[in-house]
Amino acid sequence: MITGKTNVFGIMGDPVEHSLSPPMHNAAFEKLGMDSVYVPFHVKKGEIGAALEGARAMGIKGLNITIPHKTSVMEHLDELDHAAELIGAVNTVKFQNGSKGYNTDGLGAVRAIEEVTTVKNKKVVILGAGGAARAVSFQILLEGAGEVVIANRTVEKAKALRDDLVSNLDASVKSSDLDLEVIGEIQDADILINTTPIGMYPNVDDEPLVNADMMHENLVVNDIVYNPFETGLLKEAKKAGARAVPGTKMLIYQGVEAFKIWTGVEAPVDVFEKALMKELNLGGEL
Repeated sequence: MITGKTNVFGIMGDPVEHSLSPPMHNAAFEKLGMDSVYVPFHVKKGEIGAALEGARAMGIKGLNITIPHKTSVMEHLDELDHAAELIGAVNTVKFQNGSKGYNTDGLGAVRAIEEVTTVKNKKVVILGAGGAARAVSFQILLEGAGEVVIANRTVEKAKALRDDLVSNLDASVKSSDLDLEVIGEIQDADILINTTPIGMYPNVDDEPLVNADMMHENLVVNDIVYNPFETGLLKEAKKAGARAVPGTKMLIYQGVEAFKIWTGVEAPVDVFEKALMKELNLGGEL
């Protein structure tokens, strides 16, 4: 039962009706017996400042932030976590003696991959150079990756992200076009991450950017696309004997990290996963 003592959390975005975050967080609150609730808030572009002010005035404890507010929200916050500042985007806000912004997207990807292997000192090839690639590449380098290669069809975007990573983190980063050059990089890579929407529903028959012939059996392949559950890229990974990490894992872990930021409590990963999979009609998935 929701009462005047119930702690309120939520997600702000446009659109937000189909967010998968409420089922995951509410399932965790119920499992842990916490007097808390997580609700979606439809906030149109340009209104995030007013929405945050209202949330703070109403005593809301924490928020997730999604499209189109991940960048614009930053100017309305009192403080930014180091990773969020580097990434240039916020997906989590905590209200406590002011407001602080975090980005758990990259952390979600790292924790998903670390179910299979550590990222420390590994060579990682990242497909794409947009917002998701930025979050993942900064976080994976902060977690100790040895080398990162940014591969993108528009090589200028890959070079721009590479330059930003190098200047901010003094890291070993290369850029690549999606051609024969990247095949060579994948051959001696430890981890491959797709951050592009290639293969995302409804375009499930799109040809993957990388096929089984370009992979090797010691490769860990993560596709952040979660619908469909098994993308074309992950099917190719299985053909190659590589380890496949589905996009649902990143989705779960970015939520788990936000939950911990707000509450100080380790969220039950299995509860998040069961709720998410049920929402996605996969038997038991933000």
